[in-house]
Amino acid sequence: MTSRPSCRVLVLALLVAAVTVASFWPALDGQFLNWDDDENFLRNESYRGLGSAQLRWMLTTSLMGHYIPLTWVTFGLNYALSGLEPRGYLAVNVLLHALAAVFWFLVARRLLAAASPGRGPGYAVDLGAAFAALVFAVHPLRVESVAWITERRDVLSGVWYLLAAWAWLRAVAGGSRTHRGYYALSVGAFAAGLLSKASGVMLPAAFLLLDVYPLRRLGLGLRRLIGEKLPHLVLGAAGAVVALWAVRQSTAVTSYEVLGFVARVVMIAYSLVFYPWKFLWPVGLSPMYELPARVDPWAPRFFVPSIACVAVTVALVALRRRCPGALTAWVYAALMILPVSGIVHAGFQLAHDRYSYLSGLGFALLAGGLFASVLRARAEGWLTPRLGALLNVTAFVIVFALAADTWRQSKLWHDSETLWAWAVDVDPDCAICYNNLGSAIIHSPARTSSSAALAEAEFRKALALRPDRPTFYHNLGGALALQGRYAEAEVPLREFMRLSPQVPEAPGRLGMLYVDQARYEEAIPLLRQALQMEPRFAAVRSDLARALQQEAEALRGRGQRAEANTLEAEVATVQGSGPGGPGAPPSR
Repeated sequence: MTSRPSCRVLVLALLVAAVTVASFWPALDGQFLNWDDDENFLRNESYRGLGSAQLRWMLTTSLMGHYIPLTWVTFGLNYALSGLEPRGYLAVNVLLHALAAVFWFLVARRLLAAASPGRGPGYAVDLGAAFAALVFAVHPLRVESVAWITERRDVLSGVWYLLAAWAWLRAVAGGSRTHRGYYALSVGAFAAGLLSKASGVMLPAAFLLLDVYPLRRLGLGLRRLIGEKLPHLVLGAAGAVVALWAVRQSTAVTSYEVLGFVARVVMIAYSLVFYPWKFLWPVGLSPMYELPARVDPWAPRFFVPSIACVAVTVALVALRRRCPGALTAWVYAALMILPVSGIVHAGFQLAHDRYSYLSGLGFALLAGGLFASVLRARAEGWLTPRLGALLNVTAFVIVFALAADTWRQSKLWHDSETLWAWAVDVDPDCAICYNNLGSAIIHSPARTSSSAALAEAEFRKALALRPDRPTFYHNLGGALALQGRYAEAEVPLREFMRLSPQVPEAPGRLGMLYVDQARYEEAIPLLRQALQMEPRFAAVRSDLARALQQEAEALRGRGQRAEANTLEAEVATVQGSGPGGPGAPPSR
């Protein structure tokens, strides 16, 4: 017969899952976004299904700087079941996040029990763990990871990470064969997590931190504690190497010549303060916190967090005996954020909400510990019933407020235009946000005759902020061409080609513009160059065939039959070779 505590744990776990799903319900109506979704799913046919060709691709690809074969397997299953229907993809995201919340509830129970062994009633630990799980699960910082299809890698890796942590906690609780099985489960889950996304590489360091507090295992000796984690350490190191390889394969890693040592230090300090602050005050969340053109360590944006980082660290170290949980949560967050804080940097971001998916667990646990302390104090008579009830209501209000904000935030991730319109409202200095809003307008299914002009205005705002970004010129040229302003469009497209000579879209788009103007002789060499750089460029292939045919007819009309025959032979070659491929302009 199931014991009463077991029933309570089961009911609380189901409650955590149900509240999590309910909070993210609006996300199910979302669409694919022009924020990596287009590249990962709409223009990518390689993941579609679970055949041998698709599985081989999943095991070898580093598309967009990530090696995530297990995540791709889940996307392939989604496609096999429902094609390109976004609701199915988002439903899996939400369910995986709910599962992660349940695993976190189980982990939190063990950690809270270890922090205060034998103190107070058992229900205090269970309810405190449920509160910690809900604070984690329904916090608005989770929206980016759950409501964005591409970021399934966050929630899937989070499930494995938390399963690995739970199994490890079971394993270190004793020395029986059963516990050895839990240890093997922990190692296997950690490996699966790294194959879903490398965000959990710091798990072995987190285990060592937990050995200090709340598990208090330092008496076993540092050598033994490190030795028992050797498989995790090896996997973590391998995961870090593979992650760095994947980034270098697909994106440019920012060199220390661009962002020097001092800039990296202040970026790290900024990150260590940014995420705890957003945990406490989740206002002004954005899909892009853009890295400024210059990282000035004396600017208030960086100087204040640097001072705050040092001050908070010193204060928590000084209070470590009275508040060990607070120091542990702070150090844990730093460990998890460190790999993405600026030591290795790629892209245009200063921070991302999704980086808090695992790093915020410690602060959620701290909240759960405070709630459990309130329940224990009430049970032991330290609080009056009225004050105890007030604090319980406060906990409920916190969860409700977080869930309501998550519901609202999930709606903002519904479609690209809504997302980026909100982003430019949050940060009027975000150049990428303006660029992506323009791209969303110009590619909207509800596009009207005025859409190109509206998009042009957004691209010009982006260029005014960051005139060194090549894709902004590309997109502005496209918006002008759609309005029939070909002569004006040529200027930004030529600048795009100057700034990005190695990108096939550069000669390709300019050549296509010349085709639209019937300047076939000028278009042909550009289109040939683009097709040589990217044979799968379907739009270029089509326009090159058209330009060759038109130029051949013009030559034949001038009596140059041999030259015309040569071009017509090339038309047949161009039309008869190469699959479809890139066609849409980049969004960033």
